[in-house]
Amino acid sequence: MMKKNKRKEKICLFFASDYHFEMISLPYINENLKKNKNVIIMTENNLDNTVNKVLENVNLAKEDKERITKINWKNNDLDKFKEVKNANKEGKETLIFIKGKENYIENMNRNIENWINNSDVKVVDCYDINEIKEDASNIEKNYTKILDFVLSKKLTRQDYIIAIGGGVVGDIAGFAASTYMRGIKFIQIPTTLLACVDSSVGGKTAIDTKYGKNLVGAFYQPNYVLINANFLKTLDERQFKSGLGEVVKYGFIEKSCNPEAPAMLLNYLTEHSEKILSRDIMTMKELIKMCISLKISVVEKDEKESGLRKILNFGHTYGHAVENITKYKKFTHGECVVEGIHFALNLAFKLNLINKEYKFLCDDVLKKFNFKQIPQFDKNKIINIMTTDKKATQNKIIFELPTEYAQVKEYSFSPNELKTLF
Repeated sequence: MMKKNKRKEKICLFFASDYHFEMISLPYINENLKKNKNVIIMTENNLDNTVNKVLENVNLAKEDKERITKINWKNNDLDKFKEVKNANKEGKETLIFIKGKENYIENMNRNIENWINNSDVKVVDCYDINEIKEDASNIEKNYTKILDFVLSKKLTRQDYIIAIGGGVVGDIAGFAASTYMRGIKFIQIPTTLLACVDSSVGGKTAIDTKYGKNLVGAFYQPNYVLINANFLKTLDERQFKSGLGEVVKYGFIEKSCNPEAPAMLLNYLTEHSEKILSRDIMTMKELIKMCISLKISVVEKDEKESGLRKILNFGHTYGHAVENITKYKKFTHGECVVEGIHFALNLAFKLNLINKEYKFLCDDVLKKFNFKQIPQFDKNKIINIMTTDKKATQNKIIFELPTEYAQVKEYSFSPNELKTLF
């Protein structure tokens, strides 16, 4: 047990990869070194390359960087540990990063307890976790796993759950945060394009079940959303394109999001398609900013989706049905949203809601990004699934359909009506 005159602050982070560790730890390490603190990095495995990459990007003099102590416990680097103990006697504030599996982190914390002196110590526990897979059974299991973990660590409402990853990670972490103690603090750090422009902003948190997508969830706003566009360079092509599906969606609904502002996104997508596909950082920053601004303008007016916010579901009614019929394994969310946009455009054209010229323009925008083609499914099965969509009411299937340039409007159809329009 620590003496009462000793203070120890704790931060818990979950990391899916060493790259996440680099990106998130870098600014924090930099800040603490500039404040002349001791910085210690303890890792279960040899992360010399990772740590050195962090140090390369820290804007400090060589002698300052050398003040970082690296301890690799697999190598039994006990001499360095003794040096740290001795340095700590100087009374400096100390920042300790511990990265590894849960058992390793617990062991290191016990060792730290034995040598903390009267100086202030802040410990950051960085837990290595397995990738969260996007299927209903695994998501439910991971939700329970998160709750078991935070309960075992006795987190309070003053603590934070920090989600570092894509939309699934953010959703499941946010839902866990909303339910633990009826609400614990929550930070979103999106690392995919889809999460940057959509799921990390707005406060929707949910998990999928075998009965459908996002049927169990809560509206729960994060305390902070931190976006670094450099994460986008780590995505494979398919995941990047998946995020572009949500980006394009905003272009088709822009005027409905903010009627007072000029519609610019469709033109931006057309004129900068090559730079977007090459992931030019400045272009992507501007694109993310435009999308987030549109979402915020909607959420501020309708947080709980009682009216205006429904426009954000453009492309999603049919898209969710495709995800469901393929058990969330065959296509990404963004791919399904794009397919849902195609469906909505065709349906609107059949109903004479849009003219040929506007449909051609919309189709042309979609073609510029060469989205994955999805085959047609049995219409009866698709329609049956759409009747269970959370937006469906009184056996009516709800669609947001385009009506004018960058504008959409809500329409409802009975299953039989929809069959005649397929």
